[in-house]
Amino acid sequence: MSEKKTVRVTQIASGNGKKPGQQGTLIGLGLNKINRSRELEDTPAVRGMIRKVAHLIKVEG
Repeated sequence: MSEKKTVRVTQIASGNGKKPGQQGTLIGLGLNKINRSRELEDTPAVRGMIRKVAHLIKVEG
C-alpha cells in the first residue's frame, strides 16, 4: 500500500481585489479566509492551482 503524498497550503493574504480566476482558485483549494489551512493530495492539478496563487499562500511539505 503506497501512502499518498499530501501538501499543506495556508492562505496568508486576501483574495479580495485580485483577478476573479485567482479568487476562484483559492476557493477550489478550500481556502477563503486568511490563516485557513488544508491538507491536499499532491497532484499535478493541485500543483498548477498552487502556482497560480503562489503569492497568496504558503506551502509546506
